[in-house]
Amino acid sequence: MLARVWSASILGINAIQVGVEVDVAGGLPGIVVVGLPDMAVQESKERVKAALKNSGYAFPMRKIVVNLTPADLRKEGPSFDLPISVGILAASEQVDPQLLGDHLFLGEVSLDGGLRPVAGVLPIAATAIKMGIKGMIVPFENAAEAAVVAGLKVYGLRSLIEVGDFLAHPDRYAPTPTQTDLTAHTTKEIKLDLKDVKGQNHARRALEIAAAGGHNLIFVGPPGSGKTLLARRLPSILPPMSFKEALEVTQIHSVAGLLRGKGLVIDRPFRSPHHSASGPALVGGGSFPKPGEISLATHGILFLDELTEFKRDVLEFLRQPLEDGYVSISRTRQSVTFPAQFTLVASTNPCQCGYYGDTIQPCTCSPKQREQYWARLSGPLMDRIDLQVHVSRLQPEEITSHREGEASDRVRSRVEVARKIQQERFRQDEIGNINSNAQMQSRHLRHWCLLDDASRLMIEAAIRRLGLSARASDRILKVSRTIADLAGEPNIQITHVAEAIQYRTFDRMT
Repeated sequence: MLARVWSASILGINAIQVGVEVDVAGGLPGIVVVGLPDMAVQESKERVKAALKNSGYAFPMRKIVVNLTPADLRKEGPSFDLPISVGILAASEQVDPQLLGDHLFLGEVSLDGGLRPVAGVLPIAATAIKMGIKGMIVPFENAAEAAVVAGLKVYGLRSLIEVGDFLAHPDRYAPTPTQTDLTAHTTKEIKLDLKDVKGQNHARRALEIAAAGGHNLIFVGPPGSGKTLLARRLPSILPPMSFKEALEVTQIHSVAGLLRGKGLVIDRPFRSPHHSASGPALVGGGSFPKPGEISLATHGILFLDELTEFKRDVLEFLRQPLEDGYVSISRTRQSVTFPAQFTLVASTNPCQCGYYGDTIQPCTCSPKQREQYWARLSGPLMDRIDLQVHVSRLQPEEITSHREGEASDRVRSRVEVARKIQQERFRQDEIGNINSNAQMQSRHLRHWCLLDDASRLMIEAAIRRLGLSARASDRILKVSRTIADLAGEPNIQITHVAEAIQYRTFDRMT
């Protein structure tokens, strides 16, 4: 007898419908899986056989052919264990096949018949809606993740026995409640607050501008000046994610297998890879491409501490994603695209010894050594960093002071106002699918960053004196627009331009 069960496979952060066709016919006993299965799918034959027997079902001692369609799509992972098991039960007439056409099955089975969670359930749930699927049967730990998608009945079950009972008596089981309300999810308590930062008013101001406009930021200063301390507090002043952003972030984390039974991700990501990370670790890769750190940081922060310790060729991987907001990974058999709309925050010492420009400890590096040190960072990469901020060492009286700085919630309120101004501006004029000033293109700059004569002359002087590129001058305009938004000014003024220019520390140093 022939049975067909619906499942799905991940491609990038999207899913493709997969049909699991099972034929039980005469012949020598055994299971044959065709349709470009990988090793994990091939090994499912032994898992399924043991799981069915240990769950009390009879394993057909006949020839079983399992076909995964479409045949030209590579199938990977253990998520096909459950649909193969259900297909064998249906083809051998041990369960009612009536519900198979309207439901999608996904999950790994253990030898005792229990269901184990798998990665990529959320994008598959989104695809199930487009397929016209009414319900989805997943392991219990994946139910909250799949229930983010509205309009789909998600049943989180714990074993093959429950699956068989569900197919016979679906009315006994209630679907997992849909979780599309952000307020229903608890956010982690903010433990890192800007009020704990002593002094550093200039750097705190740069953090506020970066949060308000989504600008890339680098802190340059001697060891112990507070660069990392400041950077790790940036998430505390970022505005909350919209449901659309939260859904995209959750989808990426689902494909990467990082949800671990959680539902919707509502906290903006903060990724901080070690400086030994490889290029594929940052941008994604593998035989079957998976998202890297820049995609996992989408709508959040990618923090690269000790930037100059990263290999230069690894940092060059960031240039295209920083400009385009996505990364394309091509392999022989497939090409996938991952989102990469992140804010880059980095920190580094000003030289090899770390004390160039310090007012207390003298620098021991020669000019040649400093030149070689900064050669680790290419000009095109630094051009893409909007705010280049020098962080000075604290004065003794600042270190011993018990005075608290401005709290994160007060700064965040100003950031949210500036973000709302930007969103309303771009929504009204419909000049591009952008949400922050950092995402503006040339056509947007001509429309929203008009300068008076004094401001234009100041930028021209900065270009000549600092040798700025066209990209760097555009970054100054974007930062000026954000500073004006924080001040509630509809037009960019010369004071906004002057403040934006002073955030080009690297250009002034070189």
